[in-house]
Amino acid sequence: MCERLVRDGLTVVGLDNFDDFYDPAVKRANITECLESEQFELVEADIRDAEAVGTVLAGRDIDIIVHLAARAGVRPSIEDPLTYEDVNINGTMVLLEGARRFGVKKFVFGSSSSVYGNNEKVPFSEMDNVDFPISPYAATKKAGELICHTYSHLYGIDMVCLRLFTVYGPRQRPDLAIHKFCKLIERGEPIPVFGDGSMQRDFTYIDDIIEGIVGAMSRCEGYEIYNLGESRPVRLDVLISEIEKALGKRAEINRLPVPPGDVRQTYADVTKAEERLGYKPKTEITAGLKRFVEWFRNG
Repeated sequence: MCERLVRDGLTVVGLDNFDDFYDPAVKRANITECLESEQFELVEADIRDAEAVGTVLAGRDIDIIVHLAARAGVRPSIEDPLTYEDVNINGTMVLLEGARRFGVKKFVFGSSSSVYGNNEKVPFSEMDNVDFPISPYAATKKAGELICHTYSHLYGIDMVCLRLFTVYGPRQRPDLAIHKFCKLIERGEPIPVFGDGSMQRDFTYIDDIIEGIVGAMSRCEGYEIYNLGESRPVRLDVLISEIEKALGKRAEINRLPVPPGDVRQTYADVTKAEERLGYKPKTEITAGLKRFVEWFRNG
């Protein structure tokens, strides 16, 4: 995201605490290109640190905050719910309060498709009831949307909440399915498959997500929620088959029961984003996996 904004000629301040949820060295490697640009500044700080956030906002003329920082992951949130609450809710409050104090009038919040829970109606629409999350992570993202609405209403901050659907591609988090499966298959080790393979996810390629975020930044008015997904769900067993083709290797499968907190399916209705943000996902799963494997093998 930062690379795209810098290429577009914008000045970007990146704030990151390089949390050790996965290897911080990987995260630092990911910003190498940005650090070579005079248009990019890195601030190492935690979004929960109100003083640090205030220092960043006070010393610069910030037009918009794009809040993509979070403690991510459904299953880990069940094991450590208090940290998820602290980072995702308190951290979001700190950024919103900073926006209020220092007059930042536009704010984009990275929410999640997990807020839909086990919604029986598909595809998922922004108008659906999302009062029934089934993991602490999902609950913190729903809470973030509510807090954003409050600040938009009280202080006139233009606010967009983006419900992101299973983002993948180069630099994907190593704990997520596609990255984990590729690593294990490449090593000849079994992959963990939860359930019978019928679980479905709306896998969305990173470049399409970035286009959606850029669209949201340019059309950030009032308070709005948008789905950003591919709108073509893929069964887990089909995903594994496509990964096998991309790698040219067969997967050994270790079947496990579905863990608590996992939803059965995700499926984005992106009509609203298409109409208002000009969002149009272009990368089908076969092409996206091919690009991921190229990155995975070539570094």
